[in-house]
Amino acid sequence: VQLQASGGGLVQAGGSLKLSCVGSGRTFSMYTKAWFRQLRGKEREFVAVISGHGRNADYADSVKGRFSISTNNAQNTWFLQMNSLTFEDTAVYYCNARNRPTNFWGLGTLVTVSS
Repeated sequence: VQLQASGGGLVQAGGSLKLSCVGSGRTFSMYTKAWFRQLRGKEREFVAVISGHGRNADYADSVKGRFSISTNNAQNTWFLQMNSLTFEDTAVYYCNARNRPTNFWGLGTLVTVSS
């Protein structure tokens, strides 16, 4: 089983990026899918989560109204659309899929926002 995150990069403040996470090795349609982020020296923090069927989503207060999580179960892929990026959004972003007791993490993709 593998989660492959991509889409990170360097963007100016106010810009947008779209992250993708592709799952392989099993079907993730019944998994709750999420994005977390971690800045060097800090704990990994929750960013966004979406239910397996994609009808329910929730966000960290710091990204509400700017980020949007979505899923394409037919392609075993989920996304994080990030708009109005700020310097504080700079971090390594990790995708996650869980269906207790299993919990999978991707390796992360770096997002750097220049101020």
